[in-house]
Amino acid sequence: MYLQDKYISLLTDFGFKRVFGTEPNKDLLIDFLNTLLPDHHQIRDLSFKNNENLGNTQIDRKAIFDIYCQAENGERFIVEIQKAKQNFFKDRSVYYATFPIQEQALKGEWDFELSPVYTVGVLDFVFDDHKHDETIVHIVELPNTIIKSVRSKYKKN
Repeated sequence: MYLQDKYISLLTDFGFKRVFGTEPNKDLLIDFLNTLLPDHHQIRDLSFKNNENLGNTQIDRKAIFDIYCQAENGERFIVEIQKAKQNFFKDRSVYYATFPIQEQALKGEWDFELSPVYTVGVLDFVFDDHKHDETIVHIVELPNTIIKSVRSKYKKN
């Protein structure tokens, strides 16, 4: 019996989530994230979290992440795939990061010490304001928070 090869596109929500967002394949996600992180933030293990975040009230806007996970040291990761160009993607990413930040709030006495939250966007488009840049590195530093994005230009065949 002949078995036909099957391929899955990582540039679709289904394919991306199937390859990187499932428990049997979490080593692939860990390896991918570790290529982006500095040596002192390397991930050994992680667990997947609920990717749907509702607002505090029924009228608040909700957020649904492609992949949401937490490393064993408490660091949280939102990983998004975006094939089509989307206006305000950067702003949406910052908004999404507020959910894992709020999630860390403890009731009662709390020292407000936050674990890092990373938002990683895998994009199949270039922002208009960066279309002529060879390499882009964005780092936004807030107290105990760093938002970093990297893009290297490559040629498509």
